[in-house]
Amino acid sequence: MSEPQPSLDGLRIQRDAKPPRRSPIGVAVGAVVAIVVICAAVWWFTRSTAIPVHTAVAREVSSGGGDLTVLNASGYVTARREATVSSKVTGKVNEILIEEGMKVTEGQVLARIDDTNVRASLQLAQAQEQSARAALDETRVRLREAEQELQRQTDLLHRRVATQADFDHAQAAALAYRAHLEQQQADVAVAARSAAVWQQQLDDTVIRAPFAGTVTSKNAQPGEMISPMSTGGFTRTGICTIVDMDSLEIEIDVNESYINRVTAGQPVEAVLDAYPDWRIPCHVIAIIPTADRNKSTVKVRVGFNQLDPRILPDMSVKVAFRDTAAGAAIAKRGVIVPRAAIEQQGDRTVVMVVSAGRIERRAVSLARREGDDALVTSGLTAGEKVVIDPPAKLRDGDRVNELTP
Repeated sequence: MSEPQPSLDGLRIQRDAKPPRRSPIGVAVGAVVAIVVICAAVWWFTRSTAIPVHTAVAREVSSGGGDLTVLNASGYVTARREATVSSKVTGKVNEILIEEGMKVTEGQVLARIDDTNVRASLQLAQAQEQSARAALDETRVRLREAEQELQRQTDLLHRRVATQADFDHAQAAALAYRAHLEQQQADVAVAARSAAVWQQQLDDTVIRAPFAGTVTSKNAQPGEMISPMSTGGFTRTGICTIVDMDSLEIEIDVNESYINRVTAGQPVEAVLDAYPDWRIPCHVIAIIPTADRNKSTVKVRVGFNQLDPRILPDMSVKVAFRDTAAGAAIAKRGVIVPRAAIEQQGDRTVVMVVSAGRIERRAVSLARREGDDALVTSGLTAGEKVVIDPPAKLRDGDRVNELTP
């Protein structure tokens, strides 16, 4: 029996079966999802990212801030009266009567040096003076006796009882004693001066304070050798260092290019590095009338209006020289912003102002820079926020996120 042959009827498509119909709700849900996805994608690719920035508020110049800084400099606190106290003679230290931080008065004993040899020499000189005075008293007695003998011989010669030879002998004896008396008087004066020299050397073994002040360093100990000049070895050249705290002032080297901004009596504001929040009122004492050709600087002395125990010698200090007249003229029409907020674009000075969360680039007029601040006279009002150190990518109209400093 043979298999059935394939025919074209077996390849015919049956069109009687109809596809299942979709639900209208599912179609609507799919359309909504597609729209949401498309909108999210459009928002994602077209959104603007907020740039984080640091801001500061422009502040108006206070009514009391009439002084304007014209020059900033740095220097050190120095003492006008400071001395390393030493001895006038070389010797061994027997006693030290001071310590660091002690206040001393003028003439107060600071130390004593071994005076054994000097005292012995003084006693010898005093004994020689006493001996010379005793010999002088004896010569006075001999001179009185010789003068009396001369007077007798004179009377006898007038009465022609004594010879001329006896008279001449008595006269010569009187003259000799008179000359011997003068010589011994000179010897007594020499002995007295010799004793005074040794007394002065004895006094020099006691070291006293040359002026009232505070001991800042103690340089010797009992048993050490001390000398007024350096002799090498283990010999000290000073007992201690005394500073007059009432003579403290600030010494500054000002570049000669800016010395025209400094005048005698000019107000100055000083800030010690040790106390950065303490502003000390000062004034210019004097400008030293000479320049240092090696450093191209001129030395300026600045005095404190009122001294304080916190001010110590050799402290580092920063000073701002003030100009009252210029500050009063500008203070009425300017605001202060951080110097880091100022940008220079060609011949224009601009700042980035934050307004409603977006950047507004604004041109301003800058009066001058005052340390870390800048004085703006137009283009800004007090209370507006400016960007500090604006990023290079920041553009006008960008959204920003203000960070807490």
